[in-house]
Amino acid sequence: MGYLEAIFLGVLQGLTEFLPISSSAHLAIFPQLFGLEDPGASFTAVTQIGTELAVLLFFWRDIVQILKAWSASLFDKSRRNELDARMGWYVIIGTLPIAIAGVAFQSTIKSTFRSLWLIAIMLIVFGLILGFADRINKGLKTEADLNVKDSILYGLGQMLALIPGVSRSGATISVGLFRGYRRDVATRYAFLLAIPAVLASGIFELKDVSLIDSPGLPKTVLATVIAFAVGYATIGWLLKYLRSNSYLPFVIYRIALGTLVLVLLATGVLHSTIGA
Repeated sequence: MGYLEAIFLGVLQGLTEFLPISSSAHLAIFPQLFGLEDPGASFTAVTQIGTELAVLLFFWRDIVQILKAWSASLFDKSRRNELDARMGWYVIIGTLPIAIAGVAFQSTIKSTFRSLWLIAIMLIVFGLILGFADRINKGLKTEADLNVKDSILYGLGQMLALIPGVSRSGATISVGLFRGYRRDVATRYAFLLAIPAVLASGIFELKDVSLIDSPGLPKTVLATVIAFAVGYATIGWLLKYLRSNSYLPFVIYRIALGTLVLVLLATGVLHSTIGA
C-alpha cells in the first residue's frame, strides 16, 4: 500500500464511519473494486480510532458533563436521577453486548465475516431495516426518555455491527428509530455509545499493525489522522442534515451498493474472499 492509498482509505473511513452505510463494508469493497491491496481488519480497527477521536472532540463538553455527573452519582444518591448521570450508565450498559460478543467471536470476525457476499447482503437487509424504522418512527422521544431497556436494545444493535456491512451507526440508529426517538437524539446516543467499543477495539489491534498488516504503522497513522479530520466534519454535517431530513438517501445508497456488489460477485469481477 502506498501513501496515496492510505490517504484514500482514511478519507473513506472518515466519510463512512458516521453515515449509516458501513465503513467496514466500504473498506472491504473499494480496495478490491479499484485494484488496491486489502488493508486488513487491524488497519480498519485502528483507523476507527481516528474517527472516534473526532467524536470525543465534537462532544467533549457533553462527555465531560456525563463523566462528572456519573462519577458524582456514585457517592451522592441525590444526583442519580440526573440525565447526565444516567447517560453514563446507559453508555456502560449499552457497551456490554458488543464487548462480550467481540471477545467470544474474535476469530470469526476476522475470518468468516470477511466475505463480500455477506457484506453485500447485510448492506441491503439493514438498509431496508433502516428505511422501515425511519418510516414508522414518530420521533417523539428525547434523551430524557432513555432508560435501561432502551440502552440494552441499543447495545444489541451495536453488537450486530461486528458483521461487516451492518453499520454500527445504522444498526444503533435503527433501534432508536424503532423505539420512537427523534432522529438527532438516536444518532447522538449512537455516537456516544460507539466510543468505548471502538477505542477498545482499535487499541487492542495496535499490537498487530506493524507486525502483521502490510500497510505498516506510518501509513496506518496517516490514514487515521485523515479519518479524524474527515470524520469530524461528517459528524457536524450529519447532525445538521437530520434536523429536517430523513435517512432515505442512505437507504437507497445501501441497497444500490449492495446490489452492485452482488452483480459483480456473480459475474466474477469481484472475489468473495476479501484480500483474494
